[in-house]
Amino acid sequence: MGRKPGVVVSAAALLFVGLAPGRPAAVRQASRPQTYSARQVGSVVELSDRGTQTAVSILPGIGNLTVEMKVKGHNVLRFPFNSAAEYKGGTGSIGIPFLAPWADRLDEQAFYANGTRYAFDMSLGNVRGANPIHGFLSSVPDWKVIEARADGQSAWVTSRLEFFKHPSWMKQFPFAHTIEMTHRLSGGVLEVATRIDNLSVEAMPVAIGFHPFFQLTDSPRDEWTLSVAARTHWPVSDVKMPTGKTQPIESFFPRPSAVELAPLELDDVFSDLVRDARGRATMSLKGKAQQLDVVLGANYRAVVIYAPKPAQGQDPASRNFVCIEPVTAIINGLNLAHAGLYKELQMIAPGGTWQESFWLRPGGF
Repeated sequence: MGRKPGVVVSAAALLFVGLAPGRPAAVRQASRPQTYSARQVGSVVELSDRGTQTAVSILPGIGNLTVEMKVKGHNVLRFPFNSAAEYKGGTGSIGIPFLAPWADRLDEQAFYANGTRYAFDMSLGNVRGANPIHGFLSSVPDWKVIEARADGQSAWVTSRLEFFKHPSWMKQFPFAHTIEMTHRLSGGVLEVATRIDNLSVEAMPVAIGFHPFFQLTDSPRDEWTLSVAARTHWPVSDVKMPTGKTQPIESFFPRPSAVELAPLELDDVFSDLVRDARGRATMSLKGKAQQLDVVLGANYRAVVIYAPKPAQGQDPASRNFVCIEPVTAIINGLNLAHAGLYKELQMIAPGGTWQESFWLRPGGF
């Protein structure tokens, strides 16, 4: 299929509601170039910041997946495809997958909430494995774009997922809720803001997260360094499950602000994040000149660092990434909280709302 024309939504443009693939969102409202724009090109929503030469591409119909954040032509997200429009799903280790209703692993085919054990129905096929991982929403086609606009300050798109309408989802996680996500590009920084509204009559646990696959283009993975703004490391078992014990981060990373990736293979979780006056914690990935800061809001209580090395004979390019994952709870947080081994599990009161953001801030491009 050919590339369908997109229509720019500039700072003066009207909002558009209920986007459908290939349908123009609005007419051009101004002839002079605008700093910010939002447009739909087929299945792709694109946000652009001309001032910093930054462009973001999002696929609402494939799990609301962000696949590109290009800075002066350099994509800080791993995405081995020629264009966002080319991607039709089915490939892992790309972009910024959203993980819900739980992020990372569970230690059994069940989770606990409010003192009750909820066993998964494995026959439905949307939960798999002895240690279910990453929830089941990362590629669902059910996100609906409810607004995409640009003004003189930013360009943004807001999408909504009505979890409660899906019986097979509710069977696995019986808490009626909606999820709203806004991607906002301003000053070359991408904010990903998430809001969850609990429609249930019981308190709902929050164990969501994101799994971004980051890359720098001025050097290979083994020349990168990490800065991890955390105080506590949770050692994991042979099946990558926290044991419940903790240790100071310096026992794992002697220099947390300058972690050399070359000798390391990581799949580790950290908490007690080091925060600024606004409650934000900043993790950084650094190359020769390029740098990417990942800034976590206060309700992202932990971070998972995933940095595998290529297996023998494997193409090194397939592992030329690092995942700095904003998560609301540690690995297996739902079940560790029930066991009394994790104290920071967040709950949304009946009829209540949870919301938080993380930000991606590139530099040196």
